[in-house]
Amino acid sequence: MAQEAKIFKYQTPEFEGVKKSMIVCNSDLMKVMVQVVKDGGENNLHTHTGDDAFWYVMNGAVKFYGEGDTLIGEFKKGEGILIPRGFKYWFESCPGEPLEILRVTAKDQTVENKRVNLTAPKQWMIDQGTPGVQA
Repeated sequence: MAQEAKIFKYQTPEFEGVKKSMIVCNSDLMKVMVQVVKDGGENNLHTHTGDDAFWYVMNGAVKFYGEGDTLIGEFKKGEGILIPRGFKYWFESCPGEPLEILRVTAKDQTVENKRVNLTAPKQWMIDQGTPGVQA
């Protein structure tokens, strides 16, 4: 069955708190989101069981880490990283202007996609109701 084209427009959101995630558009195979992270916000070590994720920095800068807090890389505007499903990672925004990062995910439709937290989530993640994060 043919699907319809989806037209979208993105504008940087105004918000309170540390992080805002916005779905820009999606289909049955992929999802396009923008995350804006302020004040050195970070997340916890985790993995996704069924999503490959392409991360692209639109503004600001970010550091991605693997297991044992091993620095994978620091990325600024125009740079990014591909995180394959099952890879254990976390990231933090760098000081300066807020991080604005594009996240495009593609689903492995043969498995249920879950976020698996490997370390305790940050309190702001619980307070803001981050998907897949519970106290």
